[in-house]
Amino acid sequence: MENVVSALDIQDDVFFNHLREQEYNRLDESKHAYLDYTGGNLYAISQIEKHLKLLNSEVLGNPHSTNPTSLKATHLVEEAREKVLSFFNAHDYYCVFTQNASASLKIIGESYPFGTNGALVLLADNHNSVNGIREYCNGKGGKTTYVPVQYEDLEINSRILIKSLEDASKFENKLFAFPAQSNVSGVKHDLKWVEYAQNKGFDVLLDAAAYVPSSKLDLSKIHPDFVSISFYKIFGYPTGIGCLLIRKSAFHKLQKPWFAGGTVTLVSVATQNKFLANGHERFEDGTINYLNIPAVKIGLDYIESIGIERISKRVRSLIEFVTTELQKLHHENGKPIVKIFGPKDFNHRGGNIIMNFFDVEGHAFPFEEIEKHTNKQMISIRSGCFCNPGIDEINNCLTTDELATYFVSRDNGNYYDMIAFLGKMRGATRLSVGIATTQNDLVRFIEFVQGLKNKTIQEFSQIN
Repeated sequence: MENVVSALDIQDDVFFNHLREQEYNRLDESKHAYLDYTGGNLYAISQIEKHLKLLNSEVLGNPHSTNPTSLKATHLVEEAREKVLSFFNAHDYYCVFTQNASASLKIIGESYPFGTNGALVLLADNHNSVNGIREYCNGKGGKTTYVPVQYEDLEINSRILIKSLEDASKFENKLFAFPAQSNVSGVKHDLKWVEYAQNKGFDVLLDAAAYVPSSKLDLSKIHPDFVSISFYKIFGYPTGIGCLLIRKSAFHKLQKPWFAGGTVTLVSVATQNKFLANGHERFEDGTINYLNIPAVKIGLDYIESIGIERISKRVRSLIEFVTTELQKLHHENGKPIVKIFGPKDFNHRGGNIIMNFFDVEGHAFPFEEIEKHTNKQMISIRSGCFCNPGIDEINNCLTTDELATYFVSRDNGNYYDMIAFLGKMRGATRLSVGIATTQNDLVRFIEFVQGLKNKTIQEFSQIN
């Protein structure tokens, strides 16, 4: 098995192995191979120590006041907000702190003025938190259109996207939403579509949650109108905080349908009037997470101390290594053990891949069976549809007619009920790498997959 690093990368390999020892030694102490970074990144020990020191040394109060504890909390929150804007070169944006990326996307769904003259164009490769925006569009009488990705490489079908944007250009308020990187396949979708759609009169929502942990997002070079981000995906801690970046020129487009504490400058009960706050305050409902938001700055400082470009280079070398080694694996009869979905060009990939596994007879192993056995070996991967049904429907060749027949035949259902009804597989296995991944983690997974060689599903399921 070839080494993951070339002579040019040896210095980085030493650096990241040392980082693993210093900041993530709990992985080796527990003999754990963590390969689920797209599910959630890991925090460094130093992040926790710095945040704990801050909490132990300061007295912080609810920011919605001018008392000393409130002012101190406000200062720390605004310091974190400025750090976010600086990190993404987003000085032409407002930073709205939210509970998570999903809460950021909900703001867009409930505030964008779809109406009967509104349209939503979505890539089929979207997280369900983006897919859910269609409920607002459809509920307000707008039109929702999905643009498929190509079966061969799971990248955007340019021809269909261009046509879909052209067809929807007649609508007054129109939103195009797509991920910078697929949370399932790892495909990095071309960011040129941001400007292209805007030139067609669209506002653009970019889901950056899977992209920013290992790629530089420079909002001085591309200018989506709305960007959703989840911080624990980048540096592990704290959970429960995301943000929505709103381009200042698009701020007026969002029509907040209600108000809450902290989002208004004045409210009257007698006349039922109100004045909404301007800027980020308008969308930060209630009391923000003022004790944990300062940890966002600590996390971003930590990433900057390593360098996002350095992390990106490392992640690419790791994912290229594991993909290449897995694709070499075959049963003695010549049949492949693994099928990896997505593009062959690693310039178009991020740090996650999805795959299915096949026994010696060519039958697909149930992904639940794969995960059950990796769990026993303390290897953390992820299985299922990953809240992205569009990619799963493409990979498992589910037709529109089949899906429509299933949904109209019952009032409710679930994942396994659909499998039984259609007689087709759903789901896959996802592996994702990150800042603390070493070659040894990947070798452990590769050796696990080698253990499938020449086995039938039945034989494998009987292994303790």
